[in-house]
Amino acid sequence: QVQLVESGGGLVQAGGSLRVSCAASGGTFSAYSLGWFREAPGKEREFVAALSWIWNADRTYADSVKGRFTISRDNAKKMVYLQMNSLKPEDTAVYYCAAKTGTATVVRGSYPYWGQGTQVTVSS
Repeated sequence: QVQLVESGGGLVQAGGSLRVSCAASGGTFSAYSLGWFREAPGKEREFVAALSWIWNADRTYADSVKGRFTISRDNAKKMVYLQMNSLKPEDTAVYYCAAKTGTATVVRGSYPYWGQGTQVTVSS
């Protein structure tokens, strides 16, 4: 069983960049597919990005972040990252990393393991 802890959130101006990180412990990290989700106030938690456990796997992104966000992983460090560029006020949310066995999906309910979240606030 894997445990996940996010970090790196904060306050940034619109147009700026931020990288959030997620440290994993327990389990065999390289065997997990990983996803990032976000939850804005009053809204459902939504898919942001995902990356399968398969070496050199394709990345999947929500249309709203495609071309601006990049998901990556470092199996040796047991870390997953979300690089966020050209941030917009509508990107303001709590960002969660999640893990699952098998291939990555965009379905929130398919991920059994979650971190506690990190707040990202983008000011206009």
